[in-house]
Amino acid sequence: MKFGSVENPQNIDFTLPLDHPKTKIVLNKVKDDNVPEIYVGCAKWNRADLKGFYPRGTKDELVYYASQFNAIELNATFYRIFPAEQFSTWYDKTPNGFKFFPKLNQEISHWKRLNDTKEVVEHYLYNAANLKEKLGTIFLQMHSNFAPKNFDKVVSFVEAWPGEIPLAMEFRHTNWYNDTNVAQDLYQLLESNNISNVIVDTAGRRDLMHMRLTNATAFVRYVGANHASDYTRLDDWVKRLKLWKDQGVKEIDFFIHQNIEKESPLLSAYFTKKLNSELGYSLKIPNDNNQQSLF
Repeated sequence: MKFGSVENPQNIDFTLPLDHPKTKIVLNKVKDDNVPEIYVGCAKWNRADLKGFYPRGTKDELVYYASQFNAIELNATFYRIFPAEQFSTWYDKTPNGFKFFPKLNQEISHWKRLNDTKEVVEHYLYNAANLKEKLGTIFLQMHSNFAPKNFDKVVSFVEAWPGEIPLAMEFRHTNWYNDTNVAQDLYQLLESNNISNVIVDTAGRRDLMHMRLTNATAFVRYVGANHASDYTRLDDWVKRLKLWKDQGVKEIDFFIHQNIEKESPLLSAYFTKKLNSELGYSLKIPNDNNQQSLF
């Protein structure tokens, strides 16, 4: 994942911004004694991208991947709409408790730009529904040139979305967050419709760190820089997730990318160990017997 990559990550201030004041309010509304669900994964499972992750002789990459992680950010669905049978096959190959978090197809976000998308959304969801209880939050990623002047399209899309299917939305045009009035309207729209506000943590786009949760699901897309700072950045995220856990978050969906994706499992293993030790989880450590430091 090259989005937001920089040549000199050591020059970036990676300090996590303070939470938006409304984040605590949103979480406190649903706070109880239940332990939040947590899902950690990579973006892909194919051998070419995760080179070195699979043991020699691995016959089915998804089967092995799902034995090491409890989630996958399914980017493949952005490029094509898979048939229902494919989703059923993926369902059958993965264990209980595993979840897929598929990206909505580019026809919806980039080609049609949320215009006249009813039929393609219905077709997509009809097929994806074959993941049954393993279907996690679906997420929509808009093009970086999709600006707030198109806010009416976002409103129409959000209001037409079937409320029983969890949705997260990611905006990349900087004015969605840097224009205070626009941001306030966007947050209110998402909050009113129980839609998660995706947080993207990548070196070259610190403006996307809005730290505003709009419901009780924290959906974070983390992009490492293949640099030693990747570890300390994740340390800070563990602290923030612990805070959100204490404030009432119900679900944490955290997906780790790298500019060079083959290193994502190593970083994921480090992050998972931290979650287990500091937040009290017992997630499996990916390839725990064959891990090393990146740096």
